[in-house]
Amino acid sequence: MKASYRRDYKSIGGKMLVALGMMAVMPYVLLVYLFISQEITLTQTAAAFFPLILFSILVGYSLLRHSADNVFYLSRETEMLESGEKNGPIQISAEREINEIAAHFNSLVNRLEKMNRKNQEQAMQLMVYSRDLALSYQKTKQEEDLRNRLSRYVGSHLVEKLVSTKDSVLAETERREVTVLFADIRSFTTLAEQMAADAVVLMLNQFFSVMVEIVFKHNGLLDKFVGDQLIAVFGLVDATGNPADNAIRTAIEMQTATEEMMKQRKDAGLETFKIGIGINTGQAIIGNIGSSNRMDYTVIGDCVNVAARLERMAKGDEIIIGEKTYLSHTDIFNIESRGEIYVKNKTKPVVCYNILQ
Repeated sequence: MKASYRRDYKSIGGKMLVALGMMAVMPYVLLVYLFISQEITLTQTAAAFFPLILFSILVGYSLLRHSADNVFYLSRETEMLESGEKNGPIQISAEREINEIAAHFNSLVNRLEKMNRKNQEQAMQLMVYSRDLALSYQKTKQEEDLRNRLSRYVGSHLVEKLVSTKDSVLAETERREVTVLFADIRSFTTLAEQMAADAVVLMLNQFFSVMVEIVFKHNGLLDKFVGDQLIAVFGLVDATGNPADNAIRTAIEMQTATEEMMKQRKDAGLETFKIGIGINTGQAIIGNIGSSNRMDYTVIGDCVNVAARLERMAKGDEIIIGEKTYLSHTDIFNIESRGEIYVKNKTKPVVCYNILQ
């Protein structure tokens, strides 16, 4: 809104005009009037002139001094606000111009205070956002580390399930019933001696890549590779399906996939092999085992040892399962009994069965 600067006697401009009139004009006007009217002599005029001038000057000075005091007060108030000695609006009753200056200054201070409060609120919001962002980054980093760790043992669908449910199964040490599968290439040592080193490594990598995908497909956990041997565990990280059934289906699919791979290798003029598989179900100890600088999440116990012994007994293309696996399975498989067999480090014979494909 445009300010009006109309001069009146309450404004500084009006008071200055009155003061100037009192100090400079009024004495001469009175003097001329008295002299022209010849009511007084020149001596009388001079005697009356000086007191009149003095009175006019004092009145004009008083008016100007009052305005100057108001300006000084306004200056002091703004200085105190600037230094922080005082808060709140300037309270003053003075000439219109000074009142308007004080009102404009108060309005400016009020706007600055609002802006300052808004900036403080935004700063707090930024701090909260920054904290949430840091927590989100930390959470994402932890989840990514967990994914990388889990991907060594289980398939991608189980990785996402374990991450999303915050399942810390791989951090637990416990004893529980699991089904363990051992798969091994028959006569691998003889085969490797006939092949170049890089060809052996390439063959193993191709073979294990296919086998691991089959293990993950049936909700198995990859325990480890030992040379040409693969060890998988079922019933540890996922309750979907029967662990014994999952292990048997994995073994059957492994044999089928190996047969297909060997046909391709034979057609390419490459060496071929067969695999033997042993499966056993029972109590095992699960946990991170190793040294301070190298640990593996693995299973140990009699159940694992028996599965390894059954795998060693299996010929190429054979799948041998223990009695507990046979009793635990629920799907329909073509199974025949092998009766009781003696295995190393067991005083009693082990009842086992063959899975016929």
